[in-house]
Amino acid sequence: MRLKDKVSIITGGGGGMGRVAALMFAAEGAKIVVAEFSDAAGQETVRLVREAGGDATFVKTNVADEASAKAMVDHAIATYGRVDVLYNNAGIMPEADHSVIDTSVEDWDRVMAVNVRGVFLGCKYAIPPMVAQGSGSIINIASFVALIGCSNPQDAYTASKGAVLALTKSLAVQFAPKGVRTNAICPGPVETPLLMDWLVKDEEAKRIRLARNPTGRFGKPEEIVAMGIYLASDESRWTNGAAMVVDGGITVNYF
Repeated sequence: MRLKDKVSIITGGGGGMGRVAALMFAAEGAKIVVAEFSDAAGQETVRLVREAGGDATFVKTNVADEASAKAMVDHAIATYGRVDVLYNNAGIMPEADHSVIDTSVEDWDRVMAVNVRGVFLGCKYAIPPMVAQGSGSIINIASFVALIGCSNPQDAYTASKGAVLALTKSLAVQFAPKGVRTNAICPGPVETPLLMDWLVKDEEAKRIRLARNPTGRFGKPEEIVAMGIYLASDESRWTNGAAMVVDGGITVNYF
């Protein structure tokens, strides 16, 4: 097993790619801490992991709240004795997020609170115990929109993911000498409820996005999480500060 006994905190683990990550990490032998705001969704992920023979526990978490983020890490250590992986997956992409000229300050701040402050707080409290044990892997979920501009703008989301990339690089330099690696995954459009609910309502937006992807399809959550498993595993012990693009080729396609 590639992640045998690695204690892995997965934020936003109650659904979408977070739930897929919990199940796939557990199948590789990881012990899972499902950090999720929704009690029902988080407990359901735990049930699914255990039903499949894995080891998981739930902690109610608001990643944007400092006390909650600290409690998340404390829960992992109290339950399993250590933290080996922090998979910063929690994020929001509200429908009201458009161009800077028509996005409200409230929507902007809400996106930044979850997508950027949430990553900051998770790292703030997970890195010290990783440093103390001399090893750890931080995996930040960014996005392909942090690398290229978008003609259908979501400027708060885009800016938040650019911030995640910049923070990833800074942490990689600071903490790799102490045994803690930090990397980011930049997914292209993936078939999650968050994206599909939006695109199902807008066939033209769906057509445009598929036309620009050489593979002609959206990604599967499993294809993103597979990269996460690599970054969580010891196979990636010399991978640090990387932005791993998993997008079917959308960022290299110009026409």
